[in-house]
Amino acid sequence: MGEKDFYKILGVDRGASDEEIKKAYRRLAHESHPDKHAGDKEKEEKFKLINEAYETLKDQNKRAQYDRFGYAGAGSAYTEAGFGADFQDIFSEVFSDFFGGARRRPAPERGSDLRYDLEITFEEAAFGAEKTINVPKTVLCNTCAGSGAKQGTQPVTCTGCGGAGQVRFQQGFFSVSRPCPGCRGAGAVIKDPCPECRGAGRVRTVNAISVKVPAGIDTGSRLRLTGEGEYGERGGRPGDLYIVISVLPHPIFRRENDDIICEVPISFPQAALGAEIEVPTIEGTVKLKIPAGTQSGKVLRLKNKGIASVHTGRRGDERIIIEVETPSKLNKRQRELLEEFASISGEDTTPLSKNFFSKVKEIFE
Repeated sequence: MGEKDFYKILGVDRGASDEEIKKAYRRLAHESHPDKHAGDKEKEEKFKLINEAYETLKDQNKRAQYDRFGYAGAGSAYTEAGFGADFQDIFSEVFSDFFGGARRRPAPERGSDLRYDLEITFEEAAFGAEKTINVPKTVLCNTCAGSGAKQGTQPVTCTGCGGAGQVRFQQGFFSVSRPCPGCRGAGAVIKDPCPECRGAGRVRTVNAISVKVPAGIDTGSRLRLTGEGEYGERGGRPGDLYIVISVLPHPIFRRENDDIICEVPISFPQAALGAEIEVPTIEGTVKLKIPAGTQSGKVLRLKNKGIASVHTGRRGDERIIIEVETPSKLNKRQRELLEEFASISGEDTTPLSKNFFSKVKEIFE
């Protein structure tokens, strides 16, 4: 066999590092692999040369001998009869890099997360509450302790794979591993299934779970209960339970951030003359002074009568929006008095009306 330039075959410099040689070999071996070029003798020969070059240059002693004496001095690391004694190491390395390695018995798997939509009242959102919810989910079978086998029995080692959970078969130059069809990769089979779970090791049930709803929570907020999700497969930890909050509407209150909004109607005399009225809050009624001349839409603020922030605990305010009610039905005496009031007042006497009509005049002049 003539002189061979192993560096040229791998496409690296003579001073290339071990990592550069390894990287070049992986790329070329993948490109020229016989399984990708079935029946191509030229590619097969090239693949042999690539392996021969790598087998020599990856070994420090062989590489030093090759650098000093050339191909004849180093000796062939690759026999004409086949792939040589060290090919199994090469195969393991290439197969691991390009095909994901050998399949092993399935590892523990974390359970799925669950979602529960919880409706609460406006007051429960404001002050917090403790609720009990019923969550359907998969849990460990207590009868067989998750083994799936009938009491007094145990899963037995799979005869198809010898408990490895995988089987090997030849594909071209490679020995390929796949999950064992007899045990589906578990390495064991159940001869006598548990009657409760029918061999699954888990059962479907409904769990009653206590949930603490913090004060100040709002629609769209999520509460996470660790470990209250689905059962984990093969000893994996369970998933989590996410509780999504929805606050029911209140008949007289609405919420803006941590403030409470309440629209309060008052009569025309109360608005004109001023008054002291009782207004509702989430903690009961309080007295509120209405200034004389209050207009509809006026906002009066009650400090610290809102909702406590779920993050800081600081309370918002309650904003009272005044709605002045115009009487729709007047008796004869009421009409006479209002007509007298209008006559005495004259037209355009209030600051509001003067301001409005002056603006209208400016627009149309």
